[in-house]
Amino acid sequence: MPNTDYHHWKALLVAAEVREGRLHDARHPAGTVLLLLSIPDRIVDSIMGWEPGGSARMRARYMHVTDPMLRKVAGQVGAALWGAPEGAEDPK
Repeated sequence: MPNTDYHHWKALLVAAEVREGRLHDARHPAGTVLLLLSIPDRIVDSIMGWEPGGSARMRARYMHVTDPMLRKVAGQVGAALWGAPEGAEDPK
């Protein structure tokens, strides 16, 4: 069946009791989760089906940097430069 993934996607949405959405739109959270997990670019490109050469552009489109990611990195940089503040959690 040529659109099997479409039907699996629709069934998954119903089973999960989440709003209607296009399968293609799931690429954004998928890319962002791979970024959150620090998956190497080469692996991300393979998972997402991106061709070599255009991958950087596709990563920029589908992998979204979140505020918590930025705060974590800022904390890591601050700790590396000035040491962690007393009583603060390790930002790792």
